[in-house]
Amino acid sequence: MKSLQLIFSNPRYFAPAWVFTTLNIWFGTWAIYIPTVKEKLDINKADLGIALFCLSLGVFAIFPLAPKIINKLGVGKATWVGVLLGSITAIFPLLAPNYITLAVTLFLFGAANGLTDIAMNTLVTEIEKEDKQNFMSAAHGFFSLGGVVVGLGSFLIPIIGNPALHMGITVGVAFLINLFFFRHYINIKAAPQEKEAFNLKLFKPLILLGLISFVAFGSEGAIVDWSGLYLKEITLAPEALIGSGFLAFSVAMTLGRFLGDGISARIGSIKIVVLGASVALLGYLLVLSEHTLLAIVGFALNGLGFSVIVPELFRIGGNVKGVESAQGVSFIAGTGYSGFLMGPVVLGFVAESTSLTHSFYGLLGCILLVLGTSLFLQKKRA
Repeated sequence: MKSLQLIFSNPRYFAPAWVFTTLNIWFGTWAIYIPTVKEKLDINKADLGIALFCLSLGVFAIFPLAPKIINKLGVGKATWVGVLLGSITAIFPLLAPNYITLAVTLFLFGAANGLTDIAMNTLVTEIEKEDKQNFMSAAHGFFSLGGVVVGLGSFLIPIIGNPALHMGITVGVAFLINLFFFRHYINIKAAPQEKEAFNLKLFKPLILLGLISFVAFGSEGAIVDWSGLYLKEITLAPEALIGSGFLAFSVAMTLGRFLGDGISARIGSIKIVVLGASVALLGYLLVLSEHTLLAIVGFALNGLGFSVIVPELFRIGGNVKGVESAQGVSFIAGTGYSGFLMGPVVLGFVAESTSLTHSFYGLLGCILLVLGTSLFLQKKRA
């Protein structure tokens, strides 16, 4: 909890942590109004899927450009530009008068999200380097808190009665807090990195980290989308407990991220990824017991395990020798988002072809891959 104390006691750390919260506030508030937008524009699920793909396309389109923007402006200014663009574009999809406009505005919103995501992770990486303080995991915990804020804000839906107004109020409040604190990071620039000529040996750590990122993000996305159905169809959970798996996963993930920095400082980044993968592995074994309560505990352990893996990947990626921090973070984000988007789709395909149980055995295999790869990295580092 030391990193949490650090964030709340010093605006230098709270300011970037709040950017993490803001990112999830934008995305989460948009997400709760997806059914409303679908009904308003009278589009089918296939069209909605294409529109949502445009959002993802915007995220991926900015990834190759983000390191250049960050290096040009400085990581602090790039983060603030991301906050500005995200705050502006967040409201556009809810004002879209037709399907084409929706697709275009979602692309712009996705690009703003992508820039903010890479910039804020790079920003935290640079502050950690300068101050010799770990708070990356806790910053990701603030991202999770953004989801809590959105959940509480959903109670305002019947009171406000206007999606665009709701988004405007939510984004406005988040932006005003950013406006108060952004001066604490806007002048931060990435430390000069001594570049080395490209060679496979230099790039190999990023390839392995990207593999872990792809699998970890993909598994996380699959659990978010499919845990409820697993409890309902496989463990035959009562209606009241169907959402318990996701709740346990989310709460454990938030708690784990607030504890992760202290553990990382004691045992090191690679070891904490190994530890997280081991905890997640135990979680999958409990989930596959097909017993409701054990499965819920298993989903909690999944959340606890994945909570420390993802922040550490950004931390490690931003500190690869010979690679600029923005490029390392961008690579981890790109491979991670690819997995996050593909994971639920692949899981659904496997579930449709065989069974949902087989899908979760596949996820068990994925976490074994993460564990094996991280053990290999630990051995190489030793």
